[in-house]
Amino acid sequence: MKKLVSVATLVACLLPLQASSFCGFYVAKADTSLFNESSQVVYAREGDRSIVTMGSDFKGDVKEFAMVIPVPVVVQKEQVKLVNNSTIKHLDAYTAPRLVEYFDRDPCEPIPPPMMAPMAAPAPATAKARNKELGVTIEAQYTLGEYDIMVLSGKESSGLITWLSENGYKIPQGAEPVVNSYLKQNMKFFVAKVNLKEYSKTGFTQLRPIQVNYREKRFMLPIRLGTVNAKGKQDLFVYALTRNGRVETTNYRTVKLPSDLEIPAYIKDKKQFPAFYRSMFRNQADKEGGVVFLEYAWNMSWCDPCAAEPLANKELQELGACWLKPDAPNAYMSGGAEVYVTRLHARYDRATFPEDLMFQTTGNTENFQGRYVIRHAWQGQASCPAGKEYLTKVVPKQQEDAAQNLARLTGWNINDIRKQQSSLPTK
Repeated sequence: MKKLVSVATLVACLLPLQASSFCGFYVAKADTSLFNESSQVVYAREGDRSIVTMGSDFKGDVKEFAMVIPVPVVVQKEQVKLVNNSTIKHLDAYTAPRLVEYFDRDPCEPIPPPMMAPMAAPAPATAKARNKELGVTIEAQYTLGEYDIMVLSGKESSGLITWLSENGYKIPQGAEPVVNSYLKQNMKFFVAKVNLKEYSKTGFTQLRPIQVNYREKRFMLPIRLGTVNAKGKQDLFVYALTRNGRVETTNYRTVKLPSDLEIPAYIKDKKQFPAFYRSMFRNQADKEGGVVFLEYAWNMSWCDPCAAEPLANKELQELGACWLKPDAPNAYMSGGAEVYVTRLHARYDRATFPEDLMFQTTGNTENFQGRYVIRHAWQGQASCPAGKEYLTKVVPKQQEDAAQNLARLTGWNINDIRKQQSSLPTK
């Protein structure tokens, strides 16, 4: 039997830190590879036009792949295309929460003035008879690249589930009420399997993301079908591309991830930062409950600091930024991007997220990023009075504040953190 993919389920930057100015150095990032059960969706929205790209998180034998996604309209072949995995990976890296580091100045040197901020095929007769018996209609059917795709409508959830089961789609127990609720909303079901013959021709080692393009007043992402058979909580990353500003959820709270906090220097270790970020996010999700976290919100024309090279216009167009002119200069080169990217992260299950995600474009263009700071103390001579005070009072306080921040963010034991701090060699 085919496995139902959790494609989430569309089914499923002591000197004060300022958002407008940053002088640190980028060290590491927390991309989606840190989360085992995670899905990625890129959602470009312009007016009532939705272009939704579903990153493939499938691992295993491709013949076991199957996708079932509620959609608001019948999606025809010309409304579907396949996207490069590398493009979504680039967007993930660009928007990922990041670790940066500061190096304190010589406390005996005068402080310079602040820098200016950057500018901103028809079925056989017998199959037809069975479809009619189950109340299922194949609204569209086509092959695209390595996928065989159908769009289904149904009269009743029981008939649709029976049809899916008989055609190799493993539908989890308990899915019928969810399917029924989508049918009552007059939604269709976009289903896809891998065409092994066509896949063998592609030369790809990973299934490509599927993108659908449609017009619909509702700005929403159906996730409930993906929670039916989930073995615990899943992570969903939504990268929203708009012309006008930040995207937020309307039926769940959108909460900024804790950011711009100093943490101990040992977190710079290549194993420590992933562990920090996973623990921090889990701790915040448990504390806040059913909320959607904002991890990044920024105009594509610049970043500070950049966790990856900005996306080129060609990549943004591939992901659905249809309003960009083909011959326009790349946003980060022209300084006037028409693309605002929002990265949202939810850890969800059936209990904490009983409803599909509903969105709105807010028009808020304030910059935000998940950013964590390592501050290195001055290691040279500090013979002036200010230098002596810096070494005896400022540095110890900075280190203790960083330890307290780490404990509060992650729930880790403060004494263990202090022990790790004291074991660091002095530069």
